[in-house]
Amino acid sequence: MTDVASALEYLHHDHGLNHVVHCDVKPGNILLDDDMVAHVADFGIARLLGEGDSMTQTMTLSTIGDVYSFGIVLMETFTRRKPTDEMFVGEMNLKQWIANSLLPDAAIVEVVDADLFGTEEDGDFVSRTDCLSSIMRLALACCAELPKERINMQEAPVTLNKVNSLAARRHKLYRMVRSVHFNQIQGKPEHPT
Repeated sequence: MTDVASALEYLHHDHGLNHVVHCDVKPGNILLDDDMVAHVADFGIARLLGEGDSMTQTMTLSTIGDVYSFGIVLMETFTRRKPTDEMFVGEMNLKQWIANSLLPDAAIVEVVDADLFGTEEDGDFVSRTDCLSSIMRLALACCAELPKERINMQEAPVTLNKVNSLAARRHKLYRMVRSVHFNQIQGKPEHPT
């Protein structure tokens, strides 16, 4: 998802004097190559917006729509649920379901795809839970009800990179602790050379 966030950031902010608004960000328009790198596709209804005062409001509103859609894509990707899922009736919707899972007495494990967690006995479970909670918070920030409260696309890849970096550090620490523990059980030195 970092690839998608970076692509949208580039289109919205780093495309010279013009800005590209995709206008149709959804899972079906994200393709994976052989190396599992995500690419944003289908620019059929994309808009090229130029610089200038007359375009500022249009650009802001359009890019905010892409941000909202990116947040929904994050939710769909990590929960394996669509906003139109039959479980969402009445006041309950995908955003509310995820927001409820982030409350202090709730559990993100009940919302996010179980295949992403492993088992609670796995020492990396807490790290994965924290990372996935951070990603869901980002998704909700992208989908804030009021457009002016949504983050901009420049913040999304930064946040995802921080989550990835934190997950990598925690995983490395977990492997080191596990290795030391295994070596202690085996009677080997704690710091293998």
